[in-house]
Amino acid sequence: LPAGGMTEEKRVMRRKVLAKWLKESILRLGPTFIKIGQQFSTRVDILPKEYVDQLSELQDQVPPFPSETAVSTIEEELGASVNEIFERFDVEPLAAASLGQVHRACLNGQEVVLKVQRPGLKELFDIDLKNLRVIAEYLQKVDPKSDGAKRDWVAIYDECANVLYQEIDYTKEAFNAEKFAENFKNMDYVKVPEIYWEYTTPQVLTMEYVPGIKINRIQQIDKLGLDRKRLGRYAVESYLEQILSHGFFHADPHPGNIAVDDANGGRLIFYDFGMMGSISPNIREGLLEVFYGVYEKDPDKVLQAMVQMGVLVPTGDMTAVRRTAQFFLDSFEERLAAQRKEREMATVEPGFKKQLSKEEKFEKKKQRLAAIGEDLLAIAADQPFRFP
Repeated sequence: LPAGGMTEEKRVMRRKVLAKWLKESILRLGPTFIKIGQQFSTRVDILPKEYVDQLSELQDQVPPFPSETAVSTIEEELGASVNEIFERFDVEPLAAASLGQVHRACLNGQEVVLKVQRPGLKELFDIDLKNLRVIAEYLQKVDPKSDGAKRDWVAIYDECANVLYQEIDYTKEAFNAEKFAENFKNMDYVKVPEIYWEYTTPQVLTMEYVPGIKINRIQQIDKLGLDRKRLGRYAVESYLEQILSHGFFHADPHPGNIAVDDANGGRLIFYDFGMMGSISPNIREGLLEVFYGVYEKDPDKVLQAMVQMGVLVPTGDMTAVRRTAQFFLDSFEERLAAQRKEREMATVEPGFKKQLSKEEKFEKKKQRLAAIGEDLLAIAADQPFRFP
């Protein structure tokens, strides 16, 4: 047996049991922790597959709150009964999320959805976040940061707390959605539901009903006859646009918030604009220059961009820094070439290439991330420059 007396199969089973316990515990703890769990459900780079699989269920398995409470909130916020406002109102929720739930309705002949906030969220946040701050302060003291990272746990907590409080004002989300839609108005591969401002308040958000297939439901996407490669390219292009061009991006892109449909030959539908990020012009320009520098294999351009962004502090002699950047660019190019060759081999010899299982693909992705990490460590070992 391996060290510790546990086979890999037993380790996997143990992780599955612990991951399920974690998910169920998060569901019991309520909205604040469900929201945090959803964030970690996309972090395949730091969590084992078993945990990612279980936390991903938090995107779909959040229990709804009583429909009577939702109706009461709507009527109090909009100032009239649902029967007076809507031609039809579905009492059963269409979906439930960490901070609210969605009801379908018909308004002036148009199909709409109402996002209704869970009751008492602010009071709950006040209690939960107070406890989480104690944990953040403890981690700040005990985290050895032996991996070289400069984690500021209290700053991370402050940012999370700020975002959570912003998310419980649906008028801010409505504004974000309209800004996002305006940024993509000339791109028909992105769809944002239209906001009905007359029926929107801090606790009720009314918007156009735009159904779609979750972006990770591969079989359903294939049944619709959509080109997955094209959709993947759209996803990448949309985020490059958000980060490098608009400086305003969707900061909660788990599969529950991005769907696809067959309009215009296949398009992306973005939901939930409560958590957005902004990038200052100098950082945006710097990132763009980094992309150009990597594409052109120009280490000087990459270094100038890092200095412009304030990531790198220039020293008197930048020769060693330039050499390190060149090493990383060469390594990156070699890795791309190896991946291209691998794809070509798969095309040339389809009958002889073993089909990888889901677990093997996941492990291969981890190996690639680890290899990139080794390159970064090799760069850091030289330490001819310092970071601010």
